[in-house]
Amino acid sequence: MEQLSQLKAAFFRTLGHPARVRVLELLRDGEMTVGDLQAELEIDSSGTSQHLGAMRRQGMLEARREGTSVYYRVRDPRIFQLLEAARQVIGSHLQEANALLGELGESTPETAGATAKPRSR
Repeated sequence: MEQLSQLKAAFFRTLGHPARVRVLELLRDGEMTVGDLQAELEIDSSGTSQHLGAMRRQGMLEARREGTSVYYRVRDPRIFQLLEAARQVIGSHLQEANALLGELGESTPETAGATAKPRSR
């Protein structure tokens, strides 16, 4: 059980960088070359290679070589379900926060003073 927890933690740590999440989002529509990913991510080739390597080692990505180009793709499409679940959780949290802000906005000092009795000093 402990080993499984460690493996899960390592998996989520790999997803813990915005560039890596962006790679997965970019690969949703199919494979892309390293150069295309680098251009979309707007990071240097060394940074791109490090991110792709970490994701390959974790088993998230597969690569194939065609001539001088290396193409990457997501190994397991359930990764996209995980990203969608995260989007839904975050969206729900933001909706709740917005609702709370709306409630707070309804009781601003201006509106609260209209019904409150002045305090005597």
